[in-house]
Formats: sequence, structure tokens, C-alpha cells
Amino acid sequence: MKFGGIKKKLMMVGLLASIGWFGMAAADSSTSSAATAESLELLSIGKDYIGTPYVYGASGIWGTSFDCSSYTQFVFRQLGISLPRTSVEQAYVGEKVAKSYLSVGDLVFYKTGSGWISHVAIYAGSGKILHASTSQGVTISDMNSSYWKSKYVTARRVL
Repeated sequence: MKFGGIKKKLMMVGLLASIGWFGMAAADSSTSSAATAESLELLSIGKDYIGTPYVYGASGIWGTSFDCSSYTQFVFRQLGISLPRTSVEQAYVGEKVAKSYLSVGDLVFYKTGSGWISHVAIYAGSGKILHASTSQGVTISDMNSSYWKSKYVTARRVL
């Protein structure tokens, strides 16, 4: 075999290794992903319920009232995705994602009371969350406000 043939094979192995490394990095759940048709549909469904009243412990089955986790459970169910009932249980679904890599449709978790997790919201893009608020019902809030920023715990990608 000629020296040029070995050099060409080494370059090919290097290229394939690079492609493989890129593929693994792209599959990492800590990386950002663009909004998909499915995540935009989820957001659209969720926005249809803005103004729906907050009721602690509401099942959300009929979409007439929600607490935070029944709201996320209800909205995801419209796309055929089953979520557990409570925000704590939902915090274990999907893959963990870094705050700096949130994508539309990611679940975002907060500590607003006692315990590790006490609130869940849907990331709506541009630093906004769609959620069932105790004071406003279903609403959109700025997750970078001093209130929400100080209470952030984690996020999960389900879609």
C-alpha cells in the first residue's frame, strides 16, 4: 500500500470519528433544540386555556380549572403524551435539560413552597413560561423575573 493510501485512510477514520463525536454531542439532552411542529402545537393548545381558573388539586380532566400539574398533564395529553399527576412526579419524566438550553415545550420546575418541587410550567420560548398560576389562573410569565428566577430548580424535555 502506498503512503498516500494510508494517509487517505487515516483522514477518513478521523472524519468518521468527528462525525460520530458530533452525533453523540447532538444527542446530548443538555443541548438546545429548535421548536418543532409538535412543541408549537403543544404551546398553541396550552395558550387556548389562558385565563382558566386555578384550583388547587383540580383534576383538569374537563379543562375548566387546573392546578399547575393538572394543567401540564392536560395539555400534554392532547398530544397523546401521558404525564404523572403531580409536579414532583413530572420532574422525573423525560431527560434533564440545562436552563440555558431550554426549548419550547420543555417542562420547567420551581420551588415555590415547601419541598424540592412545588410548581411546574411549560417553556414558551423567549424566557417565558406558560403555567397555571395561583393568582391568575393559566397565564404566561417571565421566567427571568426576580420571583421566578430565584425559584428555578430544573427542567425536563419530554417531547
